[in-house]
Amino acid sequence: MRKLLPVLALSIAAPLLSGCFGIAATGIGAAALMVDDRRTTGVYVEDENIEWKALARITGDFKGSHVNATSFNRKVLLTGEVSTEQTKKAVEDAVKSIPSVREVANELAVGGNSSVTSRGNDSIITSNVKARMVGNGKFSINHVKVVTEAGAVYLMGLVTQTEGDAAVEIARSTSGVSRVVKVFEYVPDAPKRN
Repeated sequence: MRKLLPVLALSIAAPLLSGCFGIAATGIGAAALMVDDRRTTGVYVEDENIEWKALARITGDFKGSHVNATSFNRKVLLTGEVSTEQTKKAVEDAVKSIPSVREVANELAVGGNSSVTSRGNDSIITSNVKARMVGNGKFSINHVKVVTEAGAVYLMGLVTQTEGDAAVEIARSTSGVSRVVKVFEYVPDAPKRN
């Protein structure tokens, strides 16, 4: 019986430990992405926090609206649809009131919410733009964040002018893109992160 107890304990613990591997692998993957990111680790983490805080405020206070909040270097891009100009302004004010937010780019459209099909098409466009950016030789994919709403591609990131121009050209020439909006912050050269 004593020999059976360790085997029994291991068989009970094994399914629980498999979740630990997924968490560890995710952490390792995020760390690998941050190595090539121009944001500090603290800002990278704060951008994630900003998105969660914005989501909580939007879903709590603006039910019925379709709003996405994307943060990069503490600059928040708002995309989606709201019913009125007043709601558009109220969403912006709610996100601006998050203590660590530096700036808000409000690209919300006033009108009815987009369809599931439209959102699916936007996801495909985002995937296609990102796929075309991989290995482009002009900039690191980690320096540019891609968001698509109603066929419009929004590009965020800390980039040089040359890198930004290259990213815009890739996005502009991708099938299904109706327009490209730059929400970049420009750096004078390609500095390495500390």
